[in-house]
Amino acid sequence: DTLYAEGKAGRPRMMNIGLHCRLVGRPGRVAALKRFVDYVKSHDKVWLARRIDIAKHWQEVNPYQPAALRPSKMEFETFVHTFGGVFEHSPWIAERAYELELGPAHDTSGGLHNALCRIFRSASETERLSVLNAHPDLAGKLAKAKRLTAESTREQASAGLDALTDKERELFSKLNAAYVTTFGFPFIIAVKGKTKGEILAEFEARIGNSRGVEFETACKQVERIALLRLKDMLPQ
Repeated sequence: DTLYAEGKAGRPRMMNIGLHCRLVGRPGRVAALKRFVDYVKSHDKVWLARRIDIAKHWQEVNPYQPAALRPSKMEFETFVHTFGGVFEHSPWIAERAYELELGPAHDTSGGLHNALCRIFRSASETERLSVLNAHPDLAGKLAKAKRLTAESTREQASAGLDALTDKERELFSKLNAAYVTTFGFPFIIAVKGKTKGEILAEFEARIGNSRGVEFETACKQVERIALLRLKDMLPQ
């Protein structure tokens, strides 16, 4: 009666009745069970279900959906094909990460990101620089020619960089050229969730950094981009 009252108040509950096959068959017990069942059935919106009924209902309404991607269970070729582009045009990071003996903890976006970043951070400066240079300019020539990766295309579009005015495009072009001349690699920022104004403000602020500071800043942004990409692919 208490559970039924709670259900009517907006919190439907389940009452579990454990039945021992030998004990419940005794006359006194089976008669009590019959009275209980009749009493329950006299109430509106009550479901008398066996465990198998609950299991079948759950299977129909909430069918099991295995994770689409299980990095720790993938073969080498599949793993590299799937995650080789998380760090822009740098499949060697995924190749080396595969050798880390990945386990279930790496089947989430955060777990796999940790493994990939271990490889990136332990790489030589020359290798990390190659990753930076693999990234396209923001709203640059590759974007205009529609030659960006699918990931970069979506990311730049999310910030409105695919719909710049002529004046905005000219400004980005000048900043891109000045930045590359100063640092030797393109300006990199995780644009997802940012506006054009916020991106330009950071562009103008960072161009005054020393090369060492900007190199590390760009590397952190590369890792941030990788995490956002993984979150679109794997559970958190």
